[in-house]
Amino acid sequence: MGLTMAELAKMIDHTLLKAFISNEDLKKHCEDAIKYGFKTVAINNAQVSFCKKILEGTDILCDAAVGFPLGQSTIETKVFETKDVIKKGAKEVDYVINIVELKNRNFSYIEDEMERIVDVCNREGIVSKVIFETCYLTDDEKRKLCEIALKVRPTFIKTSTGFGTGGATINDVKLMKECVGDNIKIKASGGIRNIDDALSMIAAGASRLGTSQGVKIIEEYKERLNK
Repeated sequence: MGLTMAELAKMIDHTLLKAFISNEDLKKHCEDAIKYGFKTVAINNAQVSFCKKILEGTDILCDAAVGFPLGQSTIETKVFETKDVIKKGAKEVDYVINIVELKNRNFSYIEDEMERIVDVCNREGIVSKVIFETCYLTDDEKRKLCEIALKVRPTFIKTSTGFGTGGATINDVKLMKECVGDNIKIKASGGIRNIDDALSMIAAGASRLGTSQGVKIIEEYKERLNK
C-alpha cells in the first residue's frame, strides 16, 4: 500500500472510551499518542480538558464523542455538548445519530440534527464525524444516511461506536465509499485489532481508523516493514 509508519499513525484516532479508567490511564494513553504520532486521542467529553493539557505543544488533537454511545439525547443536548467540548479544547467531534428516528424513517429529523451539529463544527473550524452504528442498520438505511450526509457535508461519516453488537466491516466501508465517493471521508471504527484489519479497511475506502489497538497496529506494521 506504500504507507509509511508515520502516515499510518496519522490515520488513527487512538481510542479510550471506557467508563472505568483513571487519570493515570488517560495520561498513558496521551503519552502513547505522542510517542506514536497518532492523529487524535478519542475520548469521552469529561476527559477533554485533562487530555488537552497533556497534549499541549504537540500536534495530537482531542477527539470528543457526542451523544455517545446510544445517540438518544435530544438535538439540543447534542448541540450543547458539541459547543461545550469545543470550548474545552476538542478539535474533532464524533456524534451518534438518533437511530430510533432513522428507524422511524424520520429523515427530516436526521438531517436537521446533522445540519445543526455540523454547522457548529464548521463555524469553529472543527472536524465533524457522523457515527451511523451500522450494525443496527439495513443497507438501505446506510444509503439513506449517506444521501443525507452528501447534502449536509460533514467531514467524515463513520461506521460504529465500538459499543454496538458489531463494528466496522469491509462491506460497510465499501458501501459508504460507493455512496459518497471522495466527497466525504470515511472513518472505520470498532473491531480493528491488528495491522491486517487496518490495511483492509484502508483498502476498502477508509481514511481514518478508530481503534484502541493503535500501538499494536503500528508495532506490527513496523515489524512487517522491517522484514
